[in-house]
Amino acid sequence: MKKWMMLAAALVLLTAMTACGGNSDKENADSSEVALDSFYAGLAEEYHWTEDAAASEADELLLSNIEGEMLDSYYPGLSEIATKQLVAKAPLMSAVVNEVVFLQCETDEDADKAAEILQKRIDYQVGDETNPGGAWYPESIESWKQAQVIREGTYVAMIASAEHQADIAEKFQQQFQ
Repeated sequence: MKKWMMLAAALVLLTAMTACGGNSDKENADSSEVALDSFYAGLAEEYHWTEDAAASEADELLLSNIEGEMLDSYYPGLSEIATKQLVAKAPLMSAVVNEVVFLQCETDEDADKAAEILQKRIDYQVGDETNPGGAWYPESIESWKQAQVIREGTYVAMIASAEHQADIAEKFQQQFQ
């Protein structure tokens, strides 16, 4: 009798585990959250980015949070989108292109809107026939031409980095594999 009870309990447990764990790996990856603050901190350490002007060293690039009025100026409409996470950093004064935005939106529709807003930032910096380019310097404009917006579900990134563009883009996408 004990054997039958143990076998029945094992069968119930196995059925419950199968029902709960039946999602594909892709579905499990979509449901897990990527900590964007931690992702940015890893980049900052690797590439020698700092936010502390007083303690910065010669080989470090000083980046600042983009928030409030500056966020609205750089990315009009972005502050109106509901986000779960938002990391936006840029040098305040530098000819070096190194602007990154990582965000997680509440909905797919919000992620679409955010991607559009971030692409407009890139387009503005590059310029066209009617707009000479917000980046001004030819080298900066060339760097902005390499910038990209990447969307992974409700996560969106804008990466504009003269030195580390491809590497950061790859690392961002690896967070979702």
